[in-house]
Amino acid sequence: MKIYSAAQIYEAINTTIEKNNITSNDLMEFAGTQIFNWFHMRMQGAQVPIHIYSGIGNNGGLGLVLGRQLLHHGYNVHVYVVNFSDKRTKDFLTNYDRIKEFKVWPRLLSSGEDFPEMQKEDIIVDAIFGIGLNRETSDWVKTLIKYINASEAYTVSLDVPSGLYPNHAPEDKEAVIKSNYTLTGQAPKLSFFLPETGIYMQQWEAIDVGLDQEYLQTTDTEVQLIDKHEVLPLYIPREKYAHKGTYGHSMIMGGSFGKMGAVTLASSACLRVGTGLITAYIPECGYNILQTSLPEAMVICDEGEKHISKIKHAIDPIIIGMGVGMGTDAITVKALKAFLKTNKNPLIIDADALNILATNKIMLKSVPAKSILTPHPKELERLIGKWSDDFDKLEKAKVFAKEYDIVLIIKGANTITIYDNSLYLNNTGNPGMATAGSGDVLTGMLTGLLAQGYDPITGSIFGVYLHGKAGDIALTGLGYQALTASDIVAHIGDAYLDLFKQPEEPQQEEA
Repeated sequence: MKIYSAAQIYEAINTTIEKNNITSNDLMEFAGTQIFNWFHMRMQGAQVPIHIYSGIGNNGGLGLVLGRQLLHHGYNVHVYVVNFSDKRTKDFLTNYDRIKEFKVWPRLLSSGEDFPEMQKEDIIVDAIFGIGLNRETSDWVKTLIKYINASEAYTVSLDVPSGLYPNHAPEDKEAVIKSNYTLTGQAPKLSFFLPETGIYMQQWEAIDVGLDQEYLQTTDTEVQLIDKHEVLPLYIPREKYAHKGTYGHSMIMGGSFGKMGAVTLASSACLRVGTGLITAYIPECGYNILQTSLPEAMVICDEGEKHISKIKHAIDPIIIGMGVGMGTDAITVKALKAFLKTNKNPLIIDADALNILATNKIMLKSVPAKSILTPHPKELERLIGKWSDDFDKLEKAKVFAKEYDIVLIIKGANTITIYDNSLYLNNTGNPGMATAGSGDVLTGMLTGLLAQGYDPITGSIFGVYLHGKAGDIALTGLGYQALTASDIVAHIGDAYLDLFKQPEEPQQEEA
């Protein structure tokens, strides 16, 4: 799913108006009707008090359209206009006049006035600001937002929770509506998926607000949301007459004394995702562990007993995933530096290998183009430096990925894959995956996919999706706290099967 910028949304609105020879208010009426239909289908005329807080721009106008249609169908509606400026948009004024036709005069809220009384059982519609917010709100509006949040009433935001900016985090974290449900126009916004801003909404749903489909389909976006629909075309099927050599020879390189579990998890995940052959390159201390815990894997031991000290092997794997459990011992740093100078093939680089690169940045120049780096937030900070907010983080990450021509996977909720200024937000996964070894599993999966012929970009997008889906399926019957990395590995096969699972059709009652 494409995620459009604020500028692209405005361009889509203008294109729709021009192509269809309609007014902006016609488009607002259509959007408001769609939102009304959403409410009406769920409420079925229930007389729960609905408090609509409308701003004085087009988002407020949309709130007034919704309020008028709810009133027309007999709902218990209270409408307030948040009077934060002397300027009003034309469509707001049009709908302000139209709602008065129902003998309803919206209450004007201004600085210094008492706010309306509400109960926690009521419903609030937040239509104060939209994506056009570009400056900090006034103190009294901040106080109103805090008042709304404190009410604990179920809050539905139109387009975005009021107080969120389209391109940076809010200055005052208390001056943003905490939305239970956000009804967003046409497509979700980038802020829905970032740690600093995603916390302001529990759920979101994209509503078709009538924007021109040709524009939406032909316009390229910098950001895409990745779900089953996007990854299914990337799948490479198995051939009937293939053999293990067809699906590549992978190598997982890492481990140190006390950290051999990381290599075991990564190697196991590499096999589960479909690699034909797997070799673990480890220090001597891990030999018995790997041969016992994963009989399908071949093992090559480094000269070092407890740490990798001199990377040397006679095989030629298609792809190497490295860094899991490796440690940052000085002798390992030296071995990695020497290896990077001779290796020419793309790598999957994770964990301690990333930490070594972060403290020896000159080594980044030796990382082959199209290699995949998979940092969690702290590892990313060591690589690119501190950031002011999540939007700044993404800009710095794009510059870093572009400079070294690498695929950068920022792990976390809605793991983000970055390459060539494009962002791919993953829509699978859950909080239970914030557990030891989860990243090692991802490294193994990425290694196994590239060994089978996936290119670094599609392999990253597909691998991150499968990783999250395996975690989602594994969650059944466990709960977040009990999920382990081994559970994720065990359900990789189920994640593959889910790609081809058809939604169940509703059963018809017998006559």
